[in-house]
Parts: sequence; C-alpha cells; structure tokens
Amino acid sequence: MIRINLSPGGRARPAFQFRLPSFNVGLLFLVVYLAALGGVATYWWQLSSDETRLTREIDVMNRELTTLRAVTGQSAQIKAQAAELRQRVQVIAELTKNQGRPLRFLDAFVDSIPKDLWITGIEEKGAVLSLKGTAFSTTAVSDFMQNLRSSGRFKEVDIVVARQEITKTPRFVTFEVTCRFES
Repeated sequence: MIRINLSPGGRARPAFQFRLPSFNVGLLFLVVYLAALGGVATYWWQLSSDETRLTREIDVMNRELTTLRAVTGQSAQIKAQAAELRQRVQVIAELTKNQGRPLRFLDAFVDSIPKDLWITGIEEKGAVLSLKGTAFSTTAVSDFMQNLRSSGRFKEVDIVVARQEITKTPRFVTFEVTCRFES
C-alpha cells in the first residue's frame, strides 16, 4: 500500500506550540455592555429606593408640620384667651375693691341732705365731687354744707355757685358745691 501525505507543508510539527486563543471582539462588547447595563440598573434601583424613602420622610414631616402648626395655632389662641381672662380678673378685682366706696359715699351723703333740698347732679372728677342741686332757701344750702363737713367723710367743702331766681315763685336757689370724699 502506498501512502500519500496530503497535509500541507510537509514539515513536522514542533512538540510545543504557543498559540493565542482566538479573540472575539463582539463577545467582549457584549460582556462590557451587560456590565454597564447592570451598573446602570443598580444605580437606578438605588436612586429609586432613595426617592421612595425621601418621599415617605417628606410625607411624615409634612404631617408632623401640620400637627405642629395646629398646636402652635392653638397656643396663640390660648395665650390670647389667657390675656383676656387676666384682664377680666383685673377688672373684677378692681370693681370688687372699689365697690364699697360708692356704698359708703351714698350712706354718708343721704344723711347730709336736708328736707327742703334736692340734688340734681353728682359728678366726680378725680378726687373732687361736684354736687349740683336746688333748694327752697340759702339756709338749706348752708345746712347741707355744714352737714357734709360734720359727717367727717367730706373734706374741703366749698360752694362754687348759688343763684336765687327772683322772678319765679317759689324762689328756688340753684347751687353747686365741691368737696372731697374720703372713704
């Protein structure tokens, strides 16, 4: 039998041959593309979870802010009500403190008025009382002033005006007396 060698080159092969593996560039781009896609997906997932977490925190903070605004609004109303109540208490305290003075004044004043004299007006300006009235005679006005002095509660009793109407009958005396009432 005859042998025919059809292999090219007819050279003998060396025992060890160093060969680079065949490099597929398309496979390399596929691996890089998949790695980049995985990195972008991971980054997107992280940003999405951060957005969800921050949205929840904002909602919680907004609810807390609404609650706190309601509480601070109520505290302003409570402060206003407290100020109003303090003012009312102060007015009530002042009224109760001074309520005895008019009673003592009327008690001392009623006993000082003679029978033929009428008081038509009482006005208080500061510590000074102005008493206006009408009487049948100047003697009644004089008795009235003397009664005020002798009561011990009225000081500095002075007559400001005393007029007698001559044209009318009976002849009335119109007068004004000033004094200080000491409780």
